Amino acid sequence: MKSFWARVFGSPYVRRVIGVLFVVSPVIVMRVVIGLLHLHQARAIGLAALDSALLSLLTYWFFVRRIERRPLSELAAAGAPRELALGLLMGALLFAAVLSILGVLGVYRYTGTGPAAVLIVPLMASVAAGIFEELLFRGLLFRLIESAAGSWLALLATAVIFGLIHLLNPHATLLGACSIMLEAGVLLAAAFLVTRRLWLPIGLHIAWNFTQGGIFGLVVSGTSASVGLFNGVLSGPIWLSGGEFGAEASVVAVIICLCAAVGFLAIAVRRRHILPAPWQRAA
Repeated sequence: MKSFWARVFGSPYVRRVIGVLFVVSPVIVMRVVIGLLHLHQARAIGLAALDSALLSLLTYWFFVRRIERRPLSELAAAGAPRELALGLLMGALLFAAVLSILGVLGVYRYTGTGPAAVLIVPLMASVAAGIFEELLFRGLLFRLIESAAGSWLALLATAVIFGLIHLLNPHATLLGACSIMLEAGVLLAAAFLVTRRLWLPIGLHIAWNFTQGGIFGLVVSGTSASVGLFNGVLSGPIWLSGGEFGAEASVVAVIICLCAAVGFLAIAVRRRHILPAPWQRAA
């Protein structure tokens, strides 16, 4: 008979909780280091965030290969360049479409250009957020909930958690959190379901953030706006402009991203990538 600890750590749910701790720990260490060293320079903070995200990628690999003892299929090299490139393209186009509509409605106003060097910090921050958050939310939490409750409940639960976690951001609002649930939480989970790999959602996440903050210099999920390559301002009713939280809280962003998510989900269903809940499998 297995010992108590063997049974506990043999549970797939316990192992995935350990995986969450593995992936989150480098980011926690990074924040502690930034606090201890009193880092304020944007490039230093961006580099630290990027380093911690890459370390999270390494700890994720270690967790899957050494603790879960399975192939790292969600980060398989086959198809990775194509899926990552498609995600980057779609993320940029989706936000460009949002901003174009806001411009037509008079909510967005262009104010001028910045030097190319301003792209460095937003690029590091976007890559760091894209890697870390997709590993955590789609790579670990989604798979954990999916194994217990099926794909649809996993999509719903991770979307809600993803939105609520953004309440910790500066200038966070309930409108912003709900918008993130619907546009990013649903869209990124749907992107994962299309391929059952992380490259597409990672690309989407990186490009959406970078296009928003680096290219157009706008607020990203409530964080302070920086100088972008092309700068502008948002004004008008909060439900359209997003207010201090940024364009992600705009109804326009929600509608466009939900439309893209529905398209992804239709493909996932056609490919039979939707896993039923355990009680449905039993039936």
